[in-house]
Amino acid sequence: MNPLLNLISLLGIAGLCFIAWLTSENKRVIPWNVIIWGIGLQMVIGLIVFVLGSQLVEGLSTLLNSILDASEAGARFLFGGPQSILVADPDFRAGPGPAGRWIARAVGTPYVAVPGDRIGPDNLNPGFAYVLAFRALPQVIFFAGLVSLLYRLNIIQPVVQIFAKIFQKTMGISGAESLSGAANIFVGIESAIAVKPYLLDMTRSELCAILASCFGSIASSVLALYAGFLRPTFPNITGHLVSASLMTIPACFVIAKILVPETGQPKTMGKVPEEPKTDKASLPNPMDSLIGGALDGVKMAVGIAAALIAILGMVALVNLVFQTLAGLSDSNFFLLSWIGNIFQVITLQNILGALFLPLTFLTGVSLEWQELWQSSLLIGRRLLETNIPPYQALAQLNANGEISNRAMLIVSYVLCGFTHFASYGIFVGGLSSLIPSRRSEVASLGFTALWAGTLATLMTGCMAGLFDFGNPAIFGK
Repeated sequence: MNPLLNLISLLGIAGLCFIAWLTSENKRVIPWNVIIWGIGLQMVIGLIVFVLGSQLVEGLSTLLNSILDASEAGARFLFGGPQSILVADPDFRAGPGPAGRWIARAVGTPYVAVPGDRIGPDNLNPGFAYVLAFRALPQVIFFAGLVSLLYRLNIIQPVVQIFAKIFQKTMGISGAESLSGAANIFVGIESAIAVKPYLLDMTRSELCAILASCFGSIASSVLALYAGFLRPTFPNITGHLVSASLMTIPACFVIAKILVPETGQPKTMGKVPEEPKTDKASLPNPMDSLIGGALDGVKMAVGIAAALIAILGMVALVNLVFQTLAGLSDSNFFLLSWIGNIFQVITLQNILGALFLPLTFLTGVSLEWQELWQSSLLIGRRLLETNIPPYQALAQLNANGEISNRAMLIVSYVLCGFTHFASYGIFVGGLSSLIPSRRSEVASLGFTALWAGTLATLMTGCMAGLFDFGNPAIFGK
């Protein structure tokens, strides 16, 4: 534990607000009420999560982890089995046990093929090979169906209303943007549908806040996707991702209101609108809601897979150009050799890591250069590659003992959001489709909201760093 890092995290909160003010549309208007109460709400949640309610987080993680385990049942049924290397079969016990394998290798050659070996000498009988498409994406489908079912049973709506009223009463923002922000804790751009009747008359500041909330938080349908990567070394990660989503919504309002201050008069100021009443006879039955949500989850899973294939392929293609230029270092011509030496260290990941380095430092992640750089690389990669590769890389670094618990905690909080280019089209396009007459205005706010969501997730990382006092219990270890 280093108190200096906690101090940097505290100062980082103010630093991020100052950076937001430097890029504000109207620097003369500073929303002090939103800033004070928004940061205050984050600190209250941080106190509960890290100081007062560590057992609450552990219990929440245990509950959600049980749901995550249950979500794999369908994937095991479809892709598992004794002959499968795609999904683990917990009942599969072919071949000798660990002792028999040790004896076979001790008295024989370094690698002896024995029954039960599936892949080869570098990965002997792993039980399964982790394939993202068959292990993680089915969880997106399951959670999309589960959330749809909970909405149909009217379980989520009262919780959303509670959070919306807290946001509205404390920060003094409009009821519509409060409701949309609260709904973002559970869903993505679908949260805008809850305030669809008010979108056309919303102020520019309200629209920016709604978009920023979409970028800054994660939908519950992808909670399992991110948690699955870190669970082996960070058992309580699921509960912390929930707390990160809660903390980031007030941060999104703080940053969005600094970037695009409210200068108009919102029509829903002072009240949280009720969700429109729906005739129960016209509602689908619970099973239809479950299946319909799962089908929406299929579209989301396919979209995630398509985005990863396209984006990671393009990143590799650009890096290939850089590698080709780096090969010029062997040239006999001085100028070509000089260019090659420069490109020895230039990749898209390194460029983004350098750009995010000052922002990463403000979170108080570490004072060690290598760890600070590694954290900045992970956070910077998200902008192009989405959250999935950085979370996988973070899990690998943690498993190898190459990153501290503090860095893992802060980076996992910062990565908990949709602040990447792949989601820009989804959120901006989704909101534009609801109010086509304001399409150009929504598009102009898109990158401002993406910047707001990025700063908000970094502020959430600062909060995690502020309340991290080296207690291993918060990790579930």
